[in-house]
Amino acid sequence: MIKQDLSKYVSNLDKYSELRVQENRSFTMVFMNGNLVRNDKSATGGVSARAFKDGRWGFASKADITEEAIQQVIQSAGQNAKFLASKADKQQAPYETPAVKNSKDYSTKKERWTQDQITGFMKEVDDYIAETYPDLVSRLIVLSCLEMEKHTVTSDGSDSYLLWPRTIFHIGLTTENKGEPCDIGDVYGGIGHLEEHLTSVDALKDDIAELYSNLMKKNEGVHAVAGLHEVILDADLAGILAHEAFGHTVEADLVRNGSIAGDYLNKQVASPMISLIDFAHSYKGDLLPVPVFIDDEGVECKDAPIIEKGILKCFMHNRDSAHEFGHENYGNARAWEYSDEPLIRMRNTAILPGESTLEEMIASIEDGYYFKKTSNGQADTTGEFMFGVAEGYEIKNGKLGKAIKNTTISGRAFDVLSSVTMVSNEMKWTAAGMCGKKQPIPVGMGGPAIKCKINVGGR
Repeated sequence: MIKQDLSKYVSNLDKYSELRVQENRSFTMVFMNGNLVRNDKSATGGVSARAFKDGRWGFASKADITEEAIQQVIQSAGQNAKFLASKADKQQAPYETPAVKNSKDYSTKKERWTQDQITGFMKEVDDYIAETYPDLVSRLIVLSCLEMEKHTVTSDGSDSYLLWPRTIFHIGLTTENKGEPCDIGDVYGGIGHLEEHLTSVDALKDDIAELYSNLMKKNEGVHAVAGLHEVILDADLAGILAHEAFGHTVEADLVRNGSIAGDYLNKQVASPMISLIDFAHSYKGDLLPVPVFIDDEGVECKDAPIIEKGILKCFMHNRDSAHEFGHENYGNARAWEYSDEPLIRMRNTAILPGESTLEEMIASIEDGYYFKKTSNGQADTTGEFMFGVAEGYEIKNGKLGKAIKNTTISGRAFDVLSSVTMVSNEMKWTAAGMCGKKQPIPVGMGGPAIKCKINVGGR
């Protein structure tokens, strides 16, 4: 635990300044076909300070959490800011925001597992899969645990502490058909230490059975027909579309650098059925995968209403860009490690649910596809994207047909969102998201299923 009394240092901070103490702790274990192939644990921690003067930021950090280190980074950040300000051609007053305070600790209250217990559980899961499904040619089980602990204070009185653990449990299965491998995988878990999620092998049996059934369907599946098709993107794919292909285009630093969204504020960018929000920490009273209550600049986090009934309403900001654009700051500044400066980042980005059931959406399509799971992909600030589809099904005459082999979808986010004609009434979230914009950072993604038109790759 790194939580300590940082308030005693606030009087030493220049106006405006931030002081952050942080430690990231991670643990990964991987079993491949019954063999332990990876087992590592790491921790990185330290202190950083950032000071603002006349339009320039000064930053300093040390991989040490002592009183001497804290005093040194405060002094160095202030000196760096003053030096850079002396070279600046603009004078700008310090940022002022209301002081906010929040403390959240999501640690488990259960007794922590030993290394032997974790290894034994992983081996037990692998043994069960091997014995129950002997026709598999490969099994992959991955346990990935991350714990981020941050304590931030600012010169204007904000004080934020957050201990956020995340447990992701991945199961991957591979079979083959006439020498051609076919694989499928899924992730389980979410907020909390592993003891909250890894309860027993029995609790996983239904999930494993469903995964195996879907693998067998895919192994006997067909290739998608290339071209523009009417499709349903389930929450997994609709979520990555919202985050990767659209969300990044409305981050203000990327807007400043020429993102396509810069020309569309208060204009139609999607179907009137689409409302898209970057949620801060909760939805309808439920905690979201990546809850952020106060960002790493000491700003209170609020939901950012990016699209409202098809109209682009706002960008995501940090203190700098909100001042530059004259917009409200919803608290989107986040840093990955203690040695990183905060960047404009998403938190939990999703389309709001609509009124249709998934069954109604499938019944409305004569010839198209239902895409459930993504594999990988890429997007840029033009809104153009290409994502892999790892699990999907034909839709024929309003009914699900054969599973399809791996394929891709591509297009321009603005066009795809503008083609939406139905949105499901179910909200789903995935806790396994990581965003790689300059620094990696955990993100929540999800939403409802959407019916739209999209380019589908072929064989």
